[in-house]
Amino acid sequence: MTVPTEDREALLDRAPSGVAFDGLRVDETDGEFTLETPNDEWTGLDEADLEEALAACEAYVTNWRYWQETVGGVGTARRAFLRWCERAPVADADPEANPPGPWSERGEEAAAEPLAVPERYDALRDGIDRQWGQLCITARFVDVENPDGERVYDLWHVDDADSDLADLEVYDDPRDAREIATYDADGRYRPLKTAPTLPGGWAFTGLSGDDLVETVEFFYPATVANWHRELRGNLDVDHWLETADRQTGIYDVIDELPREAVDWMAEACCVDSQCLRRREWEYEDGDDLDADGGDGPFPCREPCSLVIAAARKWAILESESERTYELELTTSELNQLEDLIDAVAEGQVDEIREADVNDGANRYRARYLRAKRFDEDGGLEATQVDD
Repeated sequence: MTVPTEDREALLDRAPSGVAFDGLRVDETDGEFTLETPNDEWTGLDEADLEEALAACEAYVTNWRYWQETVGGVGTARRAFLRWCERAPVADADPEANPPGPWSERGEEAAAEPLAVPERYDALRDGIDRQWGQLCITARFVDVENPDGERVYDLWHVDDADSDLADLEVYDDPRDAREIATYDADGRYRPLKTAPTLPGGWAFTGLSGDDLVETVEFFYPATVANWHRELRGNLDVDHWLETADRQTGIYDVIDELPREAVDWMAEACCVDSQCLRRREWEYEDGDDLDADGGDGPFPCREPCSLVIAAARKWAILESESERTYELELTTSELNQLEDLIDAVAEGQVDEIREADVNDGANRYRARYLRAKRFDEDGGLEATQVDD
């Protein structure tokens, strides 16, 4: 095997100042080179000897060239994400300082330990799969038979991971992801891009590293950057009170939402079934909400626009005084109201079969209850019993 000329020349140019990357070390002292990998060491080499020695560790050399020359951007979120995609140590300078990726210590991803260069090269021939929310990402070599270190990336919905490419709509322009992410499988608008409602049936193939990151960001805006900030320990979090206090216009009212109502709001909106992000914001610094923040792969650093919009409505509703009402219901009807609320809240209404009248949220059961208990004006027959 022969190291490509451009790789060898690039390495020789940098040898005087030293090269240390992913287990490869090259140094020059008084015209003599030292070459080292985790398993081998060569000393006292001239340029001819170095070229011969480099051929014995081609994977380390082409790997260095790809990351340092093609990808570049040391310390950037883009580079860290691409290295995570192929299970490389995320912290280039210190292989021991390898922050976890999404879901590390959460499920199967905990087993995805970083791979050394030889193992990574073997895996890249077949493709390395990683999961990012509802996205499945495959990192692979451009040339499997004679890899020169160049990688490309494929991307599709996790539900389509075992599908034949011929059965999917294939794209190669990152901007197409924006349209795909706009609507769910039923054609409904998706106001929250990190909701677990991304439709499938598509694939992006042969993307460059830059195009992959851009595509992922169209699907899940800011997730790569916030993931990287969290890994580096500098995720800036804006808690509820500071976020609410800076609102103006029609949203100025949200800072009047009672403390307990903020907990109810977080329980309603900021859970795994509704959003893939993991809530890191609390009521205020030092005052944590009772609602669980979830186990999502991406950190949520502040209340999102959807939460802010909903909070405005709840702030108005919570300003109303409570009243006591009297209405007649059988025990089964009371239980049915609970079933109806649960079915709507969990998005399960469409899953209830029309013939299943044993389910309290069944459409015909609901229509029967309305016919029985609602008055001519379409309201629930109830009497206010307090002043």
